[in-house]
Amino acid sequence: YQLLRLERNWIPGKLGQAMYIRPFIFASESFLGVKPATRYEFMTILSPVGAYYAEGIKPVRLFASDEYVRAVQGGVGEAKTAANYAASLYPARQAMEKGFTQVLWLDAIHHRYIEEVGTMNMMFLIDGKLITSPLEGTILAGITRQTVLTLAREWGIPVEEKKLAIDELFQASREGRLQEAFGTGTAAVISPVGVIEYKGEQIHICDEIGPTAKRFYDHITGLQYGSIGDTHGWVVTLD
Repeated sequence: YQLLRLERNWIPGKLGQAMYIRPFIFASESFLGVKPATRYEFMTILSPVGAYYAEGIKPVRLFASDEYVRAVQGGVGEAKTAANYAASLYPARQAMEKGFTQVLWLDAIHHRYIEEVGTMNMMFLIDGKLITSPLEGTILAGITRQTVLTLAREWGIPVEEKKLAIDELFQASREGRLQEAFGTGTAAVISPVGVIEYKGEQIHICDEIGPTAKRFYDHITGLQYGSIGDTHGWVVTLD
């Protein structure tokens, strides 16, 4: 929990940048083999960063893959470990070559239920309700995800953590019930989604960040930069 807490906090920097704090740990004993280590090194990277995506808060384009999977229940999908990212690199490169920003991952069993993007949890505003994937061992319990869910409940926005099938999402878009889609992440903060493609079909969601996503973005960055008062004890002041 303390690692996630550290990861969440950004320190104001110059030219609108922020300080990204990334704690990490690795085995460092002089042994070559497959077993838990007896010695580890713990380090923290501090790096000024700008927007994670080149689009900034402009909508990104996602490609939903039904061929590759990122994580399966019983694995390490819920952990921020190197193995969690390795499986995503090749499909992500393929998606980028097709003109997409990232892969929207589906579950490994049915290849049907939306899970997350490799760099952020996903939120969908459908019929005024904020829907996101449940924490069942295959997606990261992101701090920004939890921040958004907490704020949404306080603001009176209905929240539901449930399995959402990709075909349900496309149907909601066709019927005009899909109002917004956006990702949440430490580096991405709030990233609106403009286009999703699945099996050759595309849905167009927006050309600009939606009002709900913008409200979350403004509030979270306001907390990070100190322009909005913290009432939750989320901000840690360093002397």
